[in-house]
Amino acid sequence: MLKQLARRALRWALNVAGRAYVPGHRLQDALAIALQLAPEDIASTLGYFHSPGDSPQDVAMTTISIVDAVAELEPKGYVSIKAPACRYDPNLIASIALSARDQCILAHFDSHEHHTCDATLECVRQAVALGARVGVTLPGRWQRSVADAELACQLGVRARVVKGEWADPGEPEKDRHQGFLDVVACLAGRAPEVAIATHDPQLARESLTRLLAAGTQCELELLNGLPKRALLGIAREFSVPVRIYIPFGIAWRPYALSKLGDNPHMLLWLLRDGLQGLYGGLKR
Repeated sequence: MLKQLARRALRWALNVAGRAYVPGHRLQDALAIALQLAPEDIASTLGYFHSPGDSPQDVAMTTISIVDAVAELEPKGYVSIKAPACRYDPNLIASIALSARDQCILAHFDSHEHHTCDATLECVRQAVALGARVGVTLPGRWQRSVADAELACQLGVRARVVKGEWADPGEPEKDRHQGFLDVVACLAGRAPEVAIATHDPQLARESLTRLLAAGTQCELELLNGLPKRALLGIAREFSVPVRIYIPFGIAWRPYALSKLGDNPHMLLWLLRDGLQGLYGGLKR
């Protein structure tokens, strides 16, 4: 019963905040949020959370539509690609990578469950070979991520560092915070660009400090719909760009709710951000 009540509270909080800055299911909904952020000099990442009924071809076509849409954005947007949803199909990955290359858009490969990593990295290699500008997500909670960070540096791809949604089967209790910093340490001074993707203020500070000390180009990347006001202040303090990852599609709400479930303290932050956003909207 308590879990059900907590779940309802989280869903209500997400809906309150959603009235201020959470998109709907369509690309146009996500693009509308990106256009609202642009005057604040905040860049966007758009990613499609596919439905179970989507074929790999459907996912690839939607992803290419994102490429076309973000190519018009300023600051420059980029596309997040879910390789498992495309079944790692070389033809579909090539069509997305070539579209991104021709539009001068970053083709970023998201992280998924641990067992998907090798196949996703093969897609990264393929996209690099096709001449696309490529990015990859590195989860701090995996043992292999430092080695994968080494590979990212060798390939010259942009890295997005996250704590990670899925545990490492070989070390399920691995410290995500320390793992995150270990990946950052490997990338510092070597990667062409690093995105620090966290809503943890302390972790953001530590990571940005290390990267900037090493002269690494970096930015803070936040998930749309989660608390961001404190993080925007840190970005200003460190004089780094901010990017917002804007997911859309029917699967984005369960994802956002799972993030809140993993971080219950975010509930109050989310309510505060949502209510402040609503108040600001009423004043305009």
